[in-house]
Amino acid sequence: MPDVLVDPDMTASLAAVASSLPLQAGLLASQAGQLLVALVAVAIVIVVGKFVLKLAWRLVTIGIVLVAAFFLLSTAGLI
Repeated sequence: MPDVLVDPDMTASLAAVASSLPLQAGLLASQAGQLLVALVAVAIVIVVGKFVLKLAWRLVTIGIVLVAAFFLLSTAGLI
């Protein structure tokens, strides 16, 4: 199998080009685009957090009712 020769400068220049490509095109090209992407990401986190907290409140409420019922039954001597 023939050896492939790579000039050390080639790898550095390829890495520089590859790392700068996403910044040159698309939404991330300007500060307004970066701000838009950040705000959309924050909105997604808030929406997901809203549903998680809604579920958490239901679980906490169910837990309070169950523990209160157990406490009242044990206080009354039924358990």
